Amino acid sequence: MNKITARMLFLFLLSFTILLSGCNNSDLSDETIDPAEVFDTVAVIQERGKVIAGVRFDTRLFGLKDSKSGKVEGLDIDMARTLAKKILGDETKVELKEVTSSTQIPLLKDGQIDVIIAAMSITEDRKKEVDFSDVYFYAGQSLLVPKGSPITGLDSLSSDTTVIAVKGSTSVKSIKDKVPEAKVAEYDDYQEAFTALQSEQGDVLTADNSILLGMMRDDANFEMVGGLFTNESYSIAIHKGDQKMVDTVNEMLKELKESGEYTKLYEKWIE
Repeated sequence: MNKITARMLFLFLLSFTILLSGCNNSDLSDETIDPAEVFDTVAVIQERGKVIAGVRFDTRLFGLKDSKSGKVEGLDIDMARTLAKKILGDETKVELKEVTSSTQIPLLKDGQIDVIIAAMSITEDRKKEVDFSDVYFYAGQSLLVPKGSPITGLDSLSSDTTVIAVKGSTSVKSIKDKVPEAKVAEYDDYQEAFTALQSEQGDVLTADNSILLGMMRDDANFEMVGGLFTNESYSIAIHKGDQKMVDTVNEMLKELKESGEYTKLYEKWIE
């Protein structure tokens, strides 16, 4: 090896070693960062001047978009407006971004939305990825069938039954656990799922009773059967580790309940 080649090799190895050292230091630095210190949703909202809320566009009573007017309405929509008023002093400073059971957590983690307010149940698996506020609504899973159906509850389901459910929802896992022999047809959202039931692409639709109630109000030819076979607690989902935002949302919920405003919202949408 001549002197020029040896020198070039030495400089290359030296540069590569320095580069590796820099990468290792960067990795170490990243590991010592406290996520709660990095992500401050309240500050982000205040700087931006609006709340970006992940809500459903397919769920009557909680978040449903009118195909003609384009307006989205429901209990969760009013909750999003209340949060904007809490943080910014103006309930109109809110952007509603559509989420589904499958997309809601990825959108939150990617920073595309500030919170999830979408009839979202608290589960242990979800707690690993997001933080939750206090509970604002209680529900339970049930079954929706055409009136006159021979299906009267879980005991009526069999390997010959096609159960319709929504992808990513807690209902899918629950029905597979309770009736593993039944066939489950999964759809992207609740409007698609209900349309499938109406067009007889399945025998029964399973979801929370609060969601099924909205479907029954759309079409009186369907009814709930079998009672409730799970307990669901709806909460607002927040970036993992953002305790300041959790506290802010909990303060909002407390103020809503103590003022009687939550009761008015419940009567407006649910009763």
